[in-house]
Amino acid sequence: MWPLFALVLGLLVGSFLNVVIGRLPKGKSILFPPSHCPQCGHRLGPLDLIPLLSYLFLRGRCRYCGKPIPLRYPLVEGLTGGLFLLAALFYPPSLEAFLVFAFLAFLVALAFIDLDTYELPDGLTYGLLGLGLLFAYALAFPLPFPEALDGALMAAGGLGLVAGYGGLFLRRFREGKAEVPVGPHQVHMAALLGLLLGPGVGMALAFLSWALSARTGRPVVLPDRLTLPLLPLALFLTPVLGLSPLEALKGSLLAAGGLALAGGLYWAFRPLPEGEEEEEPVAMGYGDVKLLGALGAWLGAYSFLALFLGVFAGAFLGLLLRQRKLPFGPYLALGGVVAFFFGEALWRAYLAWLGL
Repeated sequence: MWPLFALVLGLLVGSFLNVVIGRLPKGKSILFPPSHCPQCGHRLGPLDLIPLLSYLFLRGRCRYCGKPIPLRYPLVEGLTGGLFLLAALFYPPSLEAFLVFAFLAFLVALAFIDLDTYELPDGLTYGLLGLGLLFAYALAFPLPFPEALDGALMAAGGLGLVAGYGGLFLRRFREGKAEVPVGPHQVHMAALLGLLLGPGVGMALAFLSWALSARTGRPVVLPDRLTLPLLPLALFLTPVLGLSPLEALKGSLLAAGGLALAGGLYWAFRPLPEGEEEEEPVAMGYGDVKLLGALGAWLGAYSFLALFLGVFAGAFLGLLLRQRKLPFGPYLALGGVVAFFFGEALWRAYLAWLGL
């Protein structure tokens, strides 16, 4: 009975997620007006809104105008239902099970919005991050709070550095324009200083750079051509400096993640004016950094497994479809689902394969 309940609940939630996916990127209310045909605008009745079944009975066409109903609608409903059913097989009826349902619903919405728009809304990425940290603090689920916080910061910091190195390569090692008052330059600074001086000091100095940039109206930062090449060199030299390489790397990622998530939150409330959008080549958008940070709050260290699985799936499909540009959010979401349910099993299988 519980798996059937979860499946039906997932189908209903999937129907609502279709509204979120269609309206949220456009800045429209997800509650008003009521559901209507996206082609003719006719308000849909109860018989038109039965998840999956309405699509089958209507043979994929609107009852009122006869135009095709986008396949995305039953796909989102069926996928959400299937994921809720999977969660029900892992979690008995409990508060924790409903928290997992919320986690999965966020990922479905983010994946399909990214497919449609190549953007990951801050409201959803930070909402997922905030819920993960809140549940960890109040319930120690799915992780104890310190582990969830470290996971969020390290995941965001790690992917922020990947984006930084990718951008540096795409610019052919030319210095990129520094954003005022905060941007990737502070993230890269925090990573280097966090490695050498510890995460707290590294984060504090990067926040000082942010404050000085805001005060002067000009970027007060170290150049990427200095910080990014020095970072691996400093990591290599940590034994000479009397530092533990693993602790130094952790400090670097924690500091970078703190700046990445804080800076992203700043720009979420203060978007760039029109005409000031980023024109330089970028390897990865910071929406993906925020999403992986949110996954870190739910997965901890397994967020890096989610990243690996996402990269593998995206690369495979990109080669298969011969596409050079693909939204990364859906693959991160896929990696996050696999890592959440099967991360420990995959890790144990990998260790067994290594003979450990």
